[in-house]
Amino acid sequence: MSKDVDQIDRAILRALQRDGGMSQRDLAETVGLSQNACWRRLKGLNERRLLMGSTARVDRKQLGLDLVVFVMLRTRHHSTEWLQQFRRHVLAIPEVVDFHRIGGDYDYQLKVVTEDMASYDRVYQRLIEGVELDSVTSYFAMEAIAEGRPLPL
Repeated sequence: MSKDVDQIDRAILRALQRDGGMSQRDLAETVGLSQNACWRRLKGLNERRLLMGSTARVDRKQLGLDLVVFVMLRTRHHSTEWLQQFRRHVLAIPEVVDFHRIGGDYDYQLKVVTEDMASYDRVYQRLIEGVELDSVTSYFAMEAIAEGRPLPL
């Protein structure tokens, strides 16, 4: 980890990963700082882009988003122009929640979260239209053992 991050910064980051909505007073108490000192630390973490905004974790199953699909993609195209078009195309699909360029047998991995198989088929149809892909392989998650785990600080 960056040498600019000391134990107090790590404690703040750990606490916020557990509960990003905690009050500054509670955070200061948790990490053993005054509120002013905690505020200065938070400001510094934001300025150094170690904290990037604030989001809420949403229970996907409560919203009927029961299907998680890991999509492995292979392509023959690797030009800058194709890559830019491909990135824009994939990022325009809201059901794609994670998107990685990877090494190994495949070139890209997507994590798709959607309601059911019929809705995934619509995502799949949208994915393959407009960009040429060599192969698309889908793996369907049967159980989420751990999702959205905090970073190991």
